[in-house]
Amino acid sequence: MRVLAAVLMATAALTTGPALAQTAAQSVVVSPQALPAPDGRPRLFLGGSIDMGNAPDWQAAMTEALSDMDVVVLNPRRPDWNKDWKPIASEPEFRRQVEWELAALEASDVIVIYFAPGSQSPISLLEMGLFARTGKLIVLAPDGFWRKGNVDITAEFYGVKQVATMDELLVAVREALDKHSAE
Repeated sequence: MRVLAAVLMATAALTTGPALAQTAAQSVVVSPQALPAPDGRPRLFLGGSIDMGNAPDWQAAMTEALSDMDVVVLNPRRPDWNKDWKPIASEPEFRRQVEWELAALEASDVIVIYFAPGSQSPISLLEMGLFARTGKLIVLAPDGFWRKGNVDITAEFYGVKQVATMDELLVAVREALDKHSAE
């Protein structure tokens, strides 16, 4: 798969570079950096499997595959994530992450949610539920994702765009971003 093949090359650049990177056409904002003011470019949120850093860094691969597009990529995969932060509201960095994700989701024109096989991704399931009615979602839940049936039925019920492969995901994201660029 072309997108997953880019993971190895893009991962090093994403995790060692600055939290806010810019190419000629693309801005990448990584949590917890401040969301930039709207500038007319479409905003893409890359939600889905992270699993405390154990899932493949598909966000880096997607970002690399879209590097030629004039888009703002909002990436929740935080390079300085500390697995020892408690997932409770009173934990400052945990709260900062959750609030960043909610604000980025609201600010996005297109939301991708990828449910990696072998992952559970409970927060991604929550985010899918929160945004299923918005028309912003593009979802990929391949065979091997533990709640694929729930994702498939929910996507069908709410008319969420669903694709079967990473390559199809890339095509669907490009189409959605092109549509938002034209508006």
